[in-house]
Amino acid sequence: MPRPKSEFEEIFPCDFYEPADLLASDAMYTVYEIARLLQGLEPDAELERDTEDILLDWAIPWIMVNADELVVAEPRSDDEPGHYGLAETTSD
Repeated sequence: MPRPKSEFEEIFPCDFYEPADLLASDAMYTVYEIARLLQGLEPDAELERDTEDILLDWAIPWIMVNADELVVAEPRSDDEPGHYGLAETTSD
């Protein structure tokens, strides 16, 4: 059920990182690492499972919206997630 804005103490702009501002050009990241980076955490920060699930709710749409600027690599094994990185840009 929607709630009135007046119920919230603070409301912030919904600004998201651009891929090039978040990811190193020479690295590949799992969705879990991207989720942490989007929150200003280190990619290997320890999180409780419930917290990680909430962060994934932000990371998955971010990856989809920015798909044109990203590349994906298949998992190296069946028990590992895929990895995402910045697509190479070319100069004209």
